[in-house]
Amino acid sequence: MVDQPAVAVDGLYVSYGSTPVLVDVSLRVPAGAGVCVTGENGIGKSTLLRCVSSLQRPDQGNIKIFGKPAGSTPEFWRQVVTTVEAPTWYAGLTAREHAELVCRAHGADPEEAGVDEALERLGLAGHTDAIPPSLSSGQKQRLTLALTLLRPSSLLILDEPEQRLDPEGRATVAEMLADYVASGGSLLMASHDDVFATASGAQITNMETLTADGAVGKP
Repeated sequence: MVDQPAVAVDGLYVSYGSTPVLVDVSLRVPAGAGVCVTGENGIGKSTLLRCVSSLQRPDQGNIKIFGKPAGSTPEFWRQVVTTVEAPTWYAGLTAREHAELVCRAHGADPEEAGVDEALERLGLAGHTDAIPPSLSSGQKQRLTLALTLLRPSSLLILDEPEQRLDPEGRATVAEMLADYVASGGSLLMASHDDVFATASGAQITNMETLTADGAVGKP
C-alpha cells in the first residue's frame, strides 16, 4: 500500500475579483519530506499556503492532507501548524509563558518538550521574561518559529520563515527544520532563499511549474 502524501493539491483555482491568482495548480508533498515553493512576489505562493492551511477556500480544486480533505477540524489542527497568519499574543504573558501555554494546550510537558533549549537555540534566552510586543521584529519571528516547532505536529506550513532573520538565525532555523523533516515530519513552505530552503531539507519548486503536468511528487 502506497503511503498517502502529506499534501495533495489538484486543479486549484483562485481568483480575486476578475484577476486569476492560481490557475490549475497541483502539488504533492510526500509524507516525511519537505517542499519549498519559490517565485516572485504576487505569484500566489501565500494564497496557495492559505488554501492548504484551510484558511482560504479555493474557487475550484481539491486539497487533501494525509489523505483526508483539508478542513477546520480538531483532527486537522492537531496535525498541522502554520505561520501563514500572524500569531496572536496574549496580553501579560511572557515569551516563555507563551511557549509553556502552547505545549500544555497540546498535551506536552514544557520541560520535556525542551522549551528552554528551543528558546536558547533561537537566541531568546535573554528575553524569556519579555512580553512579545516588546520584542524586535526579528525576535518575534524567532519566537513564532519556536512556538511552531515546540508543539506536536505532522505537517508544518510556513510562509517565508527566514524573514527578518540574520544569517545566523537563518542557519539555526534551517537546521531545526531539517531535524523536523529527518524525524518524520512533513514541511511545505514558501521562501525567497534557495540556500535556506536547501539547508532545511526541502525540495525546491517554482510556482510557475505547479500546473497539472508539473506537480511536485507526481510521476
